[in-house]
Amino acid sequence: MRFSDLLAMSVNNLKRRKLRTFLTVLGVIIGTTSVVIMVSLGIGLNDLMLEQYASYGDMTAITVYSNGYYFGDGGSTDEDLLLTDDIVKQFEKIEHVTGASPVLTTNVILKQGVYETDIQISGVSRTYLENIPLAEGYSMDNMGDTMKFIYGNGIIRWFRNSKTNKGYWETNEMPDVDYRNPMFVIFDTNAYYQSKNNLPDENGESVKAPKKYMIETAGVVEGGVDDYNNYSYGVYTDVELLKEELKRIYKKKPIPGQPTNSKKKPYPYFVYDQIMVFVDDMDNVLGVQKILTDQGYQANSQMQWIEQAQQTYGIVQMVLGGIGAVSLFVAAIGIANTMMMSIYERTKEIGVIKVLGCDLRNIRNMFLLESGFIGFMGGVIGLALSYGIGYVLNHFLSLGQMMMGVSGNISRIPFWLAAFSIIFAVFVGMAAGFFPSLRAMHLSPLAAIRNE
Repeated sequence: MRFSDLLAMSVNNLKRRKLRTFLTVLGVIIGTTSVVIMVSLGIGLNDLMLEQYASYGDMTAITVYSNGYYFGDGGSTDEDLLLTDDIVKQFEKIEHVTGASPVLTTNVILKQGVYETDIQISGVSRTYLENIPLAEGYSMDNMGDTMKFIYGNGIIRWFRNSKTNKGYWETNEMPDVDYRNPMFVIFDTNAYYQSKNNLPDENGESVKAPKKYMIETAGVVEGGVDDYNNYSYGVYTDVELLKEELKRIYKKKPIPGQPTNSKKKPYPYFVYDQIMVFVDDMDNVLGVQKILTDQGYQANSQMQWIEQAQQTYGIVQMVLGGIGAVSLFVAAIGIANTMMMSIYERTKEIGVIKVLGCDLRNIRNMFLLESGFIGFMGGVIGLALSYGIGYVLNHFLSLGQMMMGVSGNISRIPFWLAAFSIIFAVFVGMAAGFFPSLRAMHLSPLAAIRNE
């Protein structure tokens, strides 16, 4: 018997018992919808988590600190543990590392008009700077060969009126600071506050007001003042230009934040607060991070938190999928019951087919096709219903933004999930109809014909 004949017979048999077929298909629809929606919620939560971490910064970056030196201690330490240019070059040679950027931080005072703020600026490599997303109208071409600053989009709220000592948080008014105008920068913050408050230096002498340096703006990080990313609250500049400026300002005096030797003399090289190590792929981040920690450095990355979060979301997704699978299992019982009832009602028909010499495998395949077709119809309709429910969740409830603080869909049905749901529904249907089909195949022809 041809496959098309078997298919036609199976469909006709299902049509003869429309109500029973409808109720059985309805069970598969509910089961398929439950599985798809539950799994899609797990996928959505995991994707939202990844998007949230991605908004914080590069997920292939590792931040390395020295165990022997902490910013601002100014004390002596083991030189072998210091983060220097030689260490940067050493990190760049590690397998899977695409580059390493030193991070040199120093505290300054920014002044424009009556507004000022204490802030920490970070000197980083040009490669690092090129990865910072800039607002429209700004470009890295503005950096040039003289030191310029890139301002985070959120730090404008940190400026205070120097006359009233009030800022945004007291007045709820945005400070009148325009980054397109040059900013006056004071590097020697200790001297500034000593002179401002008429405090003597360590020798008891009065302190002169430090020199102000006019620094132009190279760019502003994209986003509004309320938007957040990894660069929103930083001020960045070229590390080499920053080192030159600090040498010129402090000359042979110790630079604030830089360690000194046992004689309280500054080292002839710069020591970095941290080094950003960039890896070629997210999958290699934890491996490189382990190499760095094995060398005695402190290292952390977003991937270590992502891995922990993904393990949690994996458990959540398994639980959600299991809840949906229970519904599909119940539907499978319904299919098996429908097929068994069909066999009892068609016993004489099966006997006639056997007497006519029909291949036993054709009888089996006919019932398998019926159960598989029930699964297929339920799978297709259940998938369509899943898209509809997912649309309602995403469009009207906006759960992604409320739960994670990141705008996005919480229910996500990728192509592989859609295809798998239909294939799985067909498989469940055929599996549920397998034993009933074997019973039909092994019925005695004479007993079947005599059956009333």
